[in-house]
Amino acid sequence: MQDVVQDNRDAEIAELLKGAIDLHCHSGPAAMPRILDHHEALLDAAEAGFRALLYKDHFYLGVSHCAMLEKLVPTDVKLYSGIALNNASGGINPHAVNHAINIGAKIVWLPTLSAQNHLDQQEGQGKTFPKTAKRMLPPEGLSALDGSGQLLDSVKQVLDLIAEGDIILAGGHLPASELILIFEEAGKRGVTKMLVNHPTYIVGASDDDMRAMMELGAYMEHSIAMWSEGSGKIFGPEELAHYIAVAGVDHTVLSSDLGLRGSPRPIEGYRTIVRMLLDLQFSHDDIRTLIGHNAAKLLNLT
Repeated sequence: MQDVVQDNRDAEIAELLKGAIDLHCHSGPAAMPRILDHHEALLDAAEAGFRALLYKDHFYLGVSHCAMLEKLVPTDVKLYSGIALNNASGGINPHAVNHAINIGAKIVWLPTLSAQNHLDQQEGQGKTFPKTAKRMLPPEGLSALDGSGQLLDSVKQVLDLIAEGDIILAGGHLPASELILIFEEAGKRGVTKMLVNHPTYIVGASDDDMRAMMELGAYMEHSIAMWSEGSGKIFGPEELAHYIAVAGVDHTVLSSDLGLRGSPRPIEGYRTIVRMLLDLQFSHDDIRTLIGHNAAKLLNLT
């Protein structure tokens, strides 16, 4: 009888994964060792019936990889990528953003591992952040603000480009205090798609911060990696229910943030989080919204 119940739950999860979208897949090649490459991530997503997959790398623009993989390995999965504004891309660099958008980028991440906020937490939450396989040049800490606490002109220019391109502005690893200022300005400049990456990890967002950013139009993107068995796990079901309640189902996105060593593959992470959501009594409609529909809106797939 137990086997029948388990089989029914597995089938229920498999059905819910059809049409899902991962906005935060950390497959390789990458400077940080990964457990799977972009090709393998695509095949996993296709087998599970995913609608789209968005590759994230902290060092390079992955749009060309997506174009070539879609051509060489035809599936029903749409592939996307974007650019992270770290030192390797010239920091908060409007020229890099302009180029990325012109060749099809769907997201711009503000500084992640080059953010001064990230560097300041290397002995705190950032201590668990994956390390590169080879030594890199020392990072130069980046902020969106000048010495007087005002948004840099380069940030404003990047926001204008994102608004014109109608793509996603993601907060990266900047602190919540900076992100609130950025999202306020972004809204004034016509940006309509805003995303806060793992608000409770490195970003340091309180519940009130998350609500404030949600009121400005931002979605909270919580990393499935932080609920999956492995090196990235820091939360349990209670935190999942709470963080979804803070911004609401309609302003929450669950993305894998998986691919790192010591953790499961992205699709396995999705199975884990859907099982957890079912155990928490979330409806099928809410689960599909959390793992697919909200991401589809951000990608203009609705």
